[in-house]
Amino acid sequence: MASVFFSYSHKDEALRDQLESHLALLKNQGLIDAWHDRRIVAGDELDEAIFSKLDTADIILLLVSSDFISSWYCYSREMMRAMERHEAGQARIIPVILRYCIWHDAPFGKLMAAPRDGKPITSWPDRDEALADVAREVAKAVEAFGARGTPARVAARTLAAPAQSADVQAAKPRSSNLRLKKEFTEKDRDDFLRSTFDFICKFFEGSVEAIGERNSEVTGTFERIDSRRMAAILYRGGKKIAECSVRQEGLSRSNGIAFSYDASANHGSFNEMLNVEANEQSLYLKSMGMGWTGGGRDKHLSQEGAAEFYWELFIKNAQ
Repeated sequence: MASVFFSYSHKDEALRDQLESHLALLKNQGLIDAWHDRRIVAGDELDEAIFSKLDTADIILLLVSSDFISSWYCYSREMMRAMERHEAGQARIIPVILRYCIWHDAPFGKLMAAPRDGKPITSWPDRDEALADVAREVAKAVEAFGARGTPARVAARTLAAPAQSADVQAAKPRSSNLRLKKEFTEKDRDDFLRSTFDFICKFFEGSVEAIGERNSEVTGTFERIDSRRMAAILYRGGKKIAECSVRQEGLSRSNGIAFSYDASANHGSFNEMLNVEANEQSLYLKSMGMGWTGGGRDKHLSQEGAAEFYWELFIKNAQ
């Protein structure tokens, strides 16, 4: 069994939980034992508890974000120690890129990152697809660990790892499967709907500006009409080549964020609708399917994925 250590910022705890869910099959098959600092028992000495696990881990997942990089403890202590073990051949590091940030010049920037092509998890239209891709990379690392035949933790014992405290040695054995289903209130759903609409507006505003900078013959307009409506139009040579409106159609489980190919569409008229749904660990957006091709209607969209989906519907008429 390979031991997996999560190094992460607590601001990214929700993403860590989602990734851990996708590693459940490996845990159930007895292939990995995952650990992070939320497993520390009250009374344990923090540094000793963390570094006793870090110095015996076979696979170290660096959950990379701007908050991870700005955290002195994550970057200067956990990551640097992990790199020492990786370069000594005592552990394998997998950088997992959670959110957009500058990371390629970091010490771990030379390593192959997950998910595929180092594309941040939050930028994938379907977040579960990104997390599953990371889980596959962990599975490959576990396979390589098994083929090597010598657990990295054995080699790690030759290092000067901090001794465990009496509290750690006396800790009772327990399951690592302590995660419970999260309950989301109507307010949680409403807040998620509002914040997603705000994100889509900012995404469209920035994208309309950028497309004009890249294409000199194209101009665009973006208008935030009110707190629940926006419109965007693209022109080439003064001729309209694409338009849309995006509206927050309500605050209940049956309503969501509507998209229309008409910049002045009326309330209740739309070509696509995204509704808020939930799984055991997170809220996500799901489309009614009118804009998808190839079965994409079942995708679980993050806020970034929802914005990209609506932008693709908008831009395809101009392309």
